[in-house]
Amino acid sequence: MLARRLHPSVNRRGLTFWGQWISATALSNLTICYLVYDHFGHIPIPYRVLLLLGMLASVPIYSALHVYHKRYGYGLGLLRLLAAWLVLMVSLSAVVLVCLDYANLDQPLLAKLVGFGFLAQACSYLPLRYLTNLHARWLRFERTALIVGTCPLAYSLAQQLRERVPVLGMVATGDDVPHAPDDDDLPVLGSLEDLNDLVSRSNIRRVYIAMPLSRAAQIEAIYLALLDLSVDVVWIPDFSSMMLLNQSISQIERFPAIYLNETPISSHPAAALGKELFDRCIALMALIVLLPVMLSVAVAVKLSSPGPVFFRQPRHGCNGLIIMVWKFRSMRLHDDTSVKQATQNDSRVTRVGAFIRRTSIDELPQLINVLRGEMALVGPRPHAVAHNHYYGDKILAYMARHRIKPGITGLAQISGLRGETETLEKMQMRIEKDLAYINHWSLWLDIKILLITPFTLFSRNIY
Repeated sequence: MLARRLHPSVNRRGLTFWGQWISATALSNLTICYLVYDHFGHIPIPYRVLLLLGMLASVPIYSALHVYHKRYGYGLGLLRLLAAWLVLMVSLSAVVLVCLDYANLDQPLLAKLVGFGFLAQACSYLPLRYLTNLHARWLRFERTALIVGTCPLAYSLAQQLRERVPVLGMVATGDDVPHAPDDDDLPVLGSLEDLNDLVSRSNIRRVYIAMPLSRAAQIEAIYLALLDLSVDVVWIPDFSSMMLLNQSISQIERFPAIYLNETPISSHPAAALGKELFDRCIALMALIVLLPVMLSVAVAVKLSSPGPVFFRQPRHGCNGLIIMVWKFRSMRLHDDTSVKQATQNDSRVTRVGAFIRRTSIDELPQLINVLRGEMALVGPRPHAVAHNHYYGDKILAYMARHRIKPGITGLAQISGLRGETETLEKMQMRIEKDLAYINHWSLWLDIKILLITPFTLFSRNIY
């Protein structure tokens, strides 16, 4: 299965999230209010507005970065908390620059509020995280599990479950041939005829049915047999032969729904809004900071050869819509009907173009595409339309990479899959990384890719 989602990031905000968020927000806001009151003798209106906006914006941002997820330890949890707090501060900084009078705000006080605001949240996070861990350990020994099935899916499930709950063993279904190596910790305890007795005698709290879809009638019979027992029944469908894209499980009224193919934007609209705000704020600040560099490159491009400074090319954007992607022109003017990829020592590339291509400076104008909402900072790199038509029927799920906005950088690029794709295998590897990014997407992943990108800009494969 291509781009398998090994560790899906659940974006659900439950009691753990809200409990941690309320505690952290209350403590940090009290700390900030005390510092502002101590400084001014009252709390000015701009600071009240920022406090309110910070509370509202922190919910989607903290949720998107999975700050309070139970699977993270103390260290990684604090790092995610810090990252979310910095993203929130960057977003509020954009609001201050656009909507408020920055000159009337006390800059040293603002820096102090940022630091103490995070410390207050950390002081709230650590003890609550400890209590959450205690509760999780208690639950672990209250959820002894039994797995019905001995197929490869059943044993893979058992290996994953054993990290969280005790797994007593397996129950053979008659038709399955055991696929596991000799493992005394995963014994086959009996057959389906022994299932009810095993559940009653061994104090089983949860039964997992791991069987293929082709045996739906047998699954229903097992479920009905367990209805009268005090046990949770969980069915794990076997989709190993299908390629899933950002799969998830939900409920539509009273009907269970398994989403086989879904985009992060449609499945997590609040997180997608956080990504949109994050992208545009960072793009605006990057354009301001890099403006001298971009002006210098524009002059160099203009002097290097006749022609325009910018090169605009139609490419597929989100959901296959055609967008015009901006780049600094790195080649001499030529007939571009074939859309041939640049190769090593390509005669079309100018001396200035070779440098800006090798350092990826030619991509900087795409920050304008980000501001326009056509691209993202991180996402699958947009290919020329002609290339998409060529590879679309040669690589499975090639066009699925267009389910989200294309990016200036992406998971494929930081994984060394940049530059020319002269073979089908190289393009296949790039597509696998793009689909893996879609399946694992989170704002935290975007931040990691952005931090790693500068260290991958000087690849020898770029020309």
